[in-house]
Amino acid sequence: MVQQSNEPAAGAFGLDISDSGAGAVTLSLSGDWTLQRGMPQSDTIVEQLKQRQPNRIAIDTGGIGRWDDALVNYLMRLKEACDSQGLNLDTSGLPDGAHRLVDLALAVPERADASRTVERVPFFESVGKNFLAQMKDAREVITFLGDATLMFGRFFTGRAIYQRRDLWLMIQECGVDALPIVTIISLLVGMILGFVGAVQLEQFGAGIYVADLVGIAMLREMGGIMTGIVLAGRTGAAFAAQIGTMQGNEEVDSLVTLGVPPMDFLVLPRMLALMLMMPLLTIYADAVGIIGGWLVGASVLDISTIAYFERTREAVDLADFFLGVGKGAVFGAVVAIAGCLRGLQCGRSAASVGIAATSAVVTGIVYIIALDGVFAVLTNIVGI
Repeated sequence: MVQQSNEPAAGAFGLDISDSGAGAVTLSLSGDWTLQRGMPQSDTIVEQLKQRQPNRIAIDTGGIGRWDDALVNYLMRLKEACDSQGLNLDTSGLPDGAHRLVDLALAVPERADASRTVERVPFFESVGKNFLAQMKDAREVITFLGDATLMFGRFFTGRAIYQRRDLWLMIQECGVDALPIVTIISLLVGMILGFVGAVQLEQFGAGIYVADLVGIAMLREMGGIMTGIVLAGRTGAAFAAQIGTMQGNEEVDSLVTLGVPPMDFLVLPRMLALMLMMPLLTIYADAVGIIGGWLVGASVLDISTIAYFERTREAVDLADFFLGVGKGAVFGAVVAIAGCLRGLQCGRSAASVGIAATSAVVTGIVYIIALDGVFAVLTNIVGI
């Protein structure tokens, strides 16, 4: 009998190859076959078996000690290697538990798409897919705006189905609960504008015009923009997450089944709340920003309080005020549309909720900046 040993020096396990006659070969396993001990290389064993050209390979586990999943994994790799070389490996001599696990693994073949493959998409195909995706998103936005128009038509005619307590709750969340973050952001923006103006204007001895800079910038631009961006990250994401979770739990489908339009029940209170609260928050942000500029003017340029606010009153007018408030109302509608639209587009998984919230924030901020650019062009044309 020819015998070849592949047992490691540490004696953790043993693997012997022996001829058993009539062209058969026996693999004798001994020792402990556990994950802690390590496994031999299956390719080396297959090469040795291939040199013998056996018609049958039996497995003898009479001397085996402890074993765990490592034994099963090793035998599976060994069998795959033998099959690729055309060798017949007989696993009937395994322990009962290992034999059942091997049979179970072999009975369920691997799915063709189980392993992740990286497919390179041609450039023009990628461009085409992105274009079609953008067109689909544009159609969904237009459809949503049409549904929102019909929703407000039902609201003004008293036919909208919604709960008034939901509206008051949304007003509280969008208004009072947002005051702390709006206060901090607006105060810092006003102080930053004051510092920028103080550094430049003081060179020309015109430090008093810091009041003009801060007042006009806050009323016309920064008050509405910063409040809209803050609410896009705070409230728009919350709207998308709330409606997206309802979408995943099939609550939106339940509303449709009951004959309740989701636009009325879910979107209407949120849009009304933001459109009502955003102008008020914009006015508040303007006032806080002007106070921030006053703090800088009083501390850096030694401008008196009376002089600062008197100069602010002379620099701004009602057109600046109403322009900023009008922008705030539009930005509030944009944030609500972005949040509710992404929430209704959300998938059924938990990951889709996070994607919807992120998309709502990005969409809201991009639309706010784009619309502010449109407002700047229009006001320049009409001379406001």
